[in-house]
Amino acid sequence: MQLGQSNSWYALRVKSNRERITAEALKGKGFPVCLPCYSDRSRRPNSTQTVELPLFPGYLFCCFDVARRLPILTVPGIVHIVSCGRIPQPVEEREMAAVLSVMQSGLPARPHHFLSIGKRIELVRGPLAGAQGVILSYTGGEEFVVSVSLLQRSIAVKVDRNWINPDSLNPATPQPTGACASV
Repeated sequence: MQLGQSNSWYALRVKSNRERITAEALKGKGFPVCLPCYSDRSRRPNSTQTVELPLFPGYLFCCFDVARRLPILTVPGIVHIVSCGRIPQPVEEREMAAVLSVMQSGLPARPHHFLSIGKRIELVRGPLAGAQGVILSYTGGEEFVVSVSLLQRSIAVKVDRNWINPDSLNPATPQPTGACASV
């Protein structure tokens, strides 16, 4: 499928624990798909092993023309396109770009509680250069949080303090949050 001007990234609600299978089915139909995952250790009584889990459980992202959404909705595992009322809402471009940057960086990411108001910063160095998000300080380093307002969900990744644009550390105005969210 060719990406054109009418294509945007949409969040798709999928059946529980069907994110990977649904993403593969969409890829098989030629749609660009983003299923952000992270590694975690499963805690079983007799053993521990590393498993890949979705950063946004129950959701994946797909790029398509919303006017031609029937092939998306017929894929097994799709519950619905995240919408405001009955109108599908695309993920904000800068938020989707930040999610894609985090996934392509190879840095370890993990789910994080949603932050709607905070100090917005831009990274100017490192594998996430150009990404915008919120910075949190904590003992041991800096965490860069990327939020998807439409889903009211966030992910966090550790970054080097030298990657942060020093001018973006000045107080910022609060960013608007998504008023219509299907969670």
